[in-house]
Amino acid sequence: MEKKRIGIMSCNIYCNFTNYGSALQTYAMQKVINNMDNNAYEAVVMDYCPKTMLDKDILNPFKHMWDKDPVARKMCELTLPAIRINNDKFNRFYSDRFNLSSQKYTSKNFQECVSKEKLDGFVVGSDTVFCLEEFDLDDGYFANYPEMKNKTVSYAASFGDSHFTDESFGRLDSLLGNFKALGIRENNFIDYVKSKVSVPVERTIDPTLLLDASDYDEITATRIYAEPYVLMYARRYNKSMEDYTRKIAQQNGWKIVEISLRATNAELGHEVRYDAGVEEFLSLVKNAEMLVTNSFHGMIFAVQYCTPFVAFSRDQCDNKIEELLDLFGIDDRLFITGSEPDPAEIDFAGVHDRIMKARTRSLDFFKKELEICFS
Repeated sequence: MEKKRIGIMSCNIYCNFTNYGSALQTYAMQKVINNMDNNAYEAVVMDYCPKTMLDKDILNPFKHMWDKDPVARKMCELTLPAIRINNDKFNRFYSDRFNLSSQKYTSKNFQECVSKEKLDGFVVGSDTVFCLEEFDLDDGYFANYPEMKNKTVSYAASFGDSHFTDESFGRLDSLLGNFKALGIRENNFIDYVKSKVSVPVERTIDPTLLLDASDYDEITATRIYAEPYVLMYARRYNKSMEDYTRKIAQQNGWKIVEISLRATNAELGHEVRYDAGVEEFLSLVKNAEMLVTNSFHGMIFAVQYCTPFVAFSRDQCDNKIEELLDLFGIDDRLFITGSEPDPAEIDFAGVHDRIMKARTRSLDFFKKELEICFS
């Protein structure tokens, strides 16, 4: 039987700053689809640029930086050499690890994609593709192109911390009807979506959790630093998180390795590794004594590799961070100020058991979605 070709519509290649989690959730989605139902499907990662990303430039990110203060902008300027190296590594990752579509697609040429890529259907997700503030209910992410209607499902699509108005809720209600089934990553919109559609809707875990550590070991770089270190991975600058990392490093005699835009921390003896590629990121998380982060996917890969961690609060991301910690059963890992009591030691066996149960449910639903899509 000829394999069904499925286009993955997700946020990864086009952004203001590269994102390890976005790249790895797409990598995981592709791998899961290809292994589904006795290899009945072939995933194609769509080189798709949503409208809100058309004017973004990774090599010149200043116009769309979240942080507007002069210090943050200066740090970004000083990090530009590392940003260029990082971008080159991400592009190699996309080329080497993704089964990419034959060309780039936007709203102007999307009508060509089904015939050019020989697609039978689409999966939208994962990550915050449904977030109003990030993508403004993009036609590609809400299956609103004629080529996608009635042949699309979502998997672990996230609304993030969206703030809808009556007008945008009206738009959302109309767009949800484009899907044949909906897998949603967080609980906060599940009941609302169920009330608006007559198709199957279920909470599904992030695709990076559908694989285990052995799957990522296939692409993880060898250990980079011989000495013990604490890794700080900052998706956005947080002084409390930085101070906490220094305290932990001093208490334990650990080196500090960090992935952040805070370039001048190198003058304090930190190993600032914004230049790290995806494979190096995995290695840095795997081999750290501890991870301090405000990244959703940073937490996931710490758990995958049984690396102790604490997670700091981050604007517009608290809901997904809190729900992930709840899934893991380790709510005490969320810090606000860094002065919170030391959390209990993580029972990784217990966490992995919880993940396994959620993985089974999510894979069962995903299989059902694909059967519905191609029935």
